[in-house]
Amino acid sequence: MAFPLPAPMRLALDLSAAAAEVGEVPVGAVVTRHGEVIATSANMMIKSTDPTAHAEMVAIRRAAEAIGQPRLDGCDLWVTLEPCAMCAGAIALARLQRLYYAAEDPKGGAVAHGPRLFGQPTCHHRPEVYAGIGEAEAAGQLRAFFAVRR
Repeated sequence: MAFPLPAPMRLALDLSAAAAEVGEVPVGAVVTRHGEVIATSANMMIKSTDPTAHAEMVAIRRAAEAIGQPRLDGCDLWVTLEPCAMCAGAIALARLQRLYYAAEDPKGGAVAHGPRLFGQPTCHHRPEVYAGIGEAEAAGQLRAFFAVRR
């Protein structure tokens, strides 16, 4: 039996699809606090000519602005792709409580792959991590996006 996706992941997947439509790598991110959405973003690297404008980074910045502080205690991040090292570092620095991600990223991911940042002794905050939520849809979006470009 299939269960519906949690609303924040559904929103992240919709943001991801919209990013692909404008030529951005399809990744979407949503930050929630006490179950309410406080910030969203999709990848914006091309649009903003900013290599750090990953969906997670922009959503974290927007969330910090929304609550008026750099630490996002009690907040959760929902993202369609396993975060890279830069984004995982930002997640730790922002003190996000939980990370939910859809598709794994064996090449660029830094949570379950690569440096496994949250397991490093120099990482002072480790969010709870939940992987695979919406994985098939997120992976499908990425495959379709890159199939056209290869």
